[in-house]
Parts: sequence; C-alpha cells; structure tokens
Amino acid sequence: MSIFSGLEHIVRTNEPLAPYTWLRLGGAAQFFAEPTSTDELVALVHRCHKASLPIRILGGGSNILVRDEGVQGLIVSLSAAHFGRIERQGDHLLVGAGAKLGHLISTAVREGLAGLEELSAIPGTVGGALRGNAQAHSGDIGHCVVSATMLKTNGDIVTRTGDQLLFAHHYSNLDELVILQAEFGLEKGDPVFLTKRMQQHWIQQKAVQPLTEERCLRLFKNPTGSTAAQVIDDSGMRGLRSGEAVLSSRNSNFVVVSDGCCSKHVLALVEQVQKTVRQRLGIDLEPAVECW
Repeated sequence: MSIFSGLEHIVRTNEPLAPYTWLRLGGAAQFFAEPTSTDELVALVHRCHKASLPIRILGGGSNILVRDEGVQGLIVSLSAAHFGRIERQGDHLLVGAGAKLGHLISTAVREGLAGLEELSAIPGTVGGALRGNAQAHSGDIGHCVVSATMLKTNGDIVTRTGDQLLFAHHYSNLDELVILQAEFGLEKGDPVFLTKRMQQHWIQQKAVQPLTEERCLRLFKNPTGSTAAQVIDDSGMRGLRSGEAVLSSRNSNFVVVSDGCCSKHVLALVEQVQKTVRQRLGIDLEPAVECW
C-alpha cells in the first residue's frame, strides 16, 4: 500500500462492499478508505490522481450494484461525522454531502424550514440526491440549492452558485468527483404542519414500494409521460425472476433479492427488462442503478 503511505489508518485492502449497499451483494474493493476530514479526503484524491488509480465515492449505497468480481481502485466512504454535519444559518442549511437525506429533511422540519418534506421517502445521502436531483411528486431537491462545493479529480475544490447550478429531471451538473457540501435556501413554516406533511408524503410513497424489511433497489428512471413500473407491467413482465432476484409485486420497478442471490442475477434482470420493453413498446429505459 505504498501509494497510501501515511494514510494506512484510514485505508484497507480487499474490503467486502456488500455490507455497504442496500442489496448486500457483490465483491470486494481493491482499496477502501474512510477519511475523517476534508484534508484526508484531498490527500487520497491527490494520491489516486498521481498514480492514475480509479476512485469512486460511496454514499448510502441505495442505488449501487457491485459486481460479483469486485471493484478495482479506491472506494471512499464519506460516513465520518465531518461529512454529515448540518448547520443552520438563518433560513439556510449548510449540509455535508455524507448526511442522510432523511436526517436533513427531519432537521429542516424540526427547525420550521419548508421545501424538502416531499422527498421524505427517498433513501440515501444528500450527495447522491444532489447528483441525480432526487424527485418526488412535484418537488425536487435542486430547487432549494443555493450553492454546492465539490472536489475535482486533481484535488481542487470548487463552488458553484446561482446560474452555475443546473438541475433538470433526475439530472444535475454537479458532476465533479466529490460533492462536499451544499447550502439550501428554505422558507419558514410551522413545524407541526411540516411534520404532518412529511409523514403524509412518506406514507404515500411507501405504500407503492417494497416492504421496508426487503432487500430492494429501484432499477430504472421514469420515461417521459409514464412510470417505469407501468411500462414494465405493460410489457408483461410483472414478477419476472432471474435466479434469486425478482421484480417486486408491489412495484415492478424495484428488484427484491433473497439469500443466494448474486449480482449477475440482477444484471440479467435489468438487461431482460430493457430488451423486452424496447421490443414491445419502443421505449429505452434508462437505469437508475449504478453498476460498479
């Protein structure tokens, strides 16, 4: 591990990645790091850039599928408290990208700050939600963002504000290596009312998703004018199975896995759904899951 000399206290080799993902599938990372500060993170990025070693950032693992053979390069987890801090500044919240999205929303509601409660049922971290502009009902996370600070592959730190920020349907231009933090501009509201609103959205969303105790993953982004679940059902694939991976009976856009499942089973399911939908409906479904 000479490439990480002096950083051995935060870097491990051959770390199994399955425990860090919602599906709990896949192989090991060649290198795995859990930095405790921005300085340590920058040092890791510099080392990888100099050695041309691939680097990936692991958030909550709610949209990640790790291949059975594992991942080469360095996987960085931003699970340390430093990357998950939430600080109120008037009607704004300054939030680390490693914070859980649910924690951000509950904090905002408790503080009487409105604008994010519609996203209450979305899993994962703030960084992941920002990168894909998480959406639910008529709201998205991007409309509240005032600024975003990111770390580039060469170790430089940049901040985008105002017209430099671009958010669209499940898209943002926050495309640098690491999203470090974001500032959210919110509106004052009644905490009691906001709590009820948050709970209502959570219940509505969970009613059409797999059960909480199931190991599941959303597979595709919604196509224009419909939902991925409806398109899959219209193609006659409700309940389609591959090994120990099966499309959920509650929502066909979720895969549910059981013991004995391998990542290859999920990948085969994704490919079969895409192929069939394209043949029968002429629609190209775009994966929502990121395969490593």
